[in-house]
Amino acid sequence: MTRLEALISLNMVGDIGSIRLKRLLEFFGKPEEILKAPVEKLINVSGIGREIANKIHSLKKEDLDRELKLAKKFGLKILTPDDAAYPENLKSIYDPPIALYVKGQILPQDKFSLGIVGSRRASYYGLSSAEKFARELAEKSFTIVSGMARGIDTAAHKGTLMAGGRTLAIIGSGFNYLYPPENRELAEEIAKNGAVISEFPVNMQPLPQNFPQRNRVISGLSLGLLVVEAAQNSGALITADFALEQGREVFALPGKVDSNTSFGTNELIKQGAKLVSSAQDILEEFGLSVSVRKESREKKENNLKPDLVNQESDLYRLISKEPVFIDELAEKTRLAIPQITGLLLGLQLKKLIKQLPGKHYIRSVA
Repeated sequence: MTRLEALISLNMVGDIGSIRLKRLLEFFGKPEEILKAPVEKLINVSGIGREIANKIHSLKKEDLDRELKLAKKFGLKILTPDDAAYPENLKSIYDPPIALYVKGQILPQDKFSLGIVGSRRASYYGLSSAEKFARELAEKSFTIVSGMARGIDTAAHKGTLMAGGRTLAIIGSGFNYLYPPENRELAEEIAKNGAVISEFPVNMQPLPQNFPQRNRVISGLSLGLLVVEAAQNSGALITADFALEQGREVFALPGKVDSNTSFGTNELIKQGAKLVSSAQDILEEFGLSVSVRKESREKKENNLKPDLVNQESDLYRLISKEPVFIDELAEKTRLAIPQITGLLLGLQLKKLIKQLPGKHYIRSVA
């Protein structure tokens, strides 16, 4: 059994996230060895009780073969954090998924992603706003991430597709139980212009407990999160909580004070989320105060610098062909990390700098 096959098998257990997996790997060394271990040895690992140990021990090769056959049937690639194609943004969160089932393609440019979420029972105002924000942000090269749920999520995906942009849909079920079923055609369109992604095995049904788990992936893939409409106990607010825990920017669209679906967004604004009324508000928060054209339309010569705003220019001067750490840049510029991250994003979108592993940056243009 390969390492990839072992990780897919462990993901099928269901109760093993990246935290428990890390403890298991510290104890056994390799995922293949975890599957060979007896129950009495497995329960010596912190967080692995007898129930989980029994599930691991009962896994059979036939279970894996069946899963791989189903993945092939649905045209899925399965990524683990070992893969170069595994999204960098997601890899950096506290508990990244052990495996991602992907229909479509995740590209390096999807690092520049913005999540858009909101109520399933959205108003016309919410639906039209989600579509408009998604369309305008997609036109500025952002990949739009959402959950393909009814309401705001669907509007965000459709707005992105209208703009010819890229979008990622994170689902709370396996691909054999795509939910909601009326979005099957939309899922096919998304797969052609981005990817539909799940961390759940192919035959996992859309259980209620899956969706909060799914929400951390939406925010984890994104640099920031826009909440368009949300009721008091909306799943969109859970996604916003994850975004804050993960150090992402949170934006909220204000709504009528007597509207149930605006309660959550208005409350987020009171708590410090950035109030937005246009896509430009989001672009400015990331230091993108000038328009960024779609990558496919960019015809810049390699040695030609686009105009930079003052703070970007100051930051660019501090970056050379030698890697420099983000904390060092923050110290020299005396800017807060969220602000400097936005400026660095702007320079990356202009293809002036590159990010290396460990939050180090170098120039990519002379």
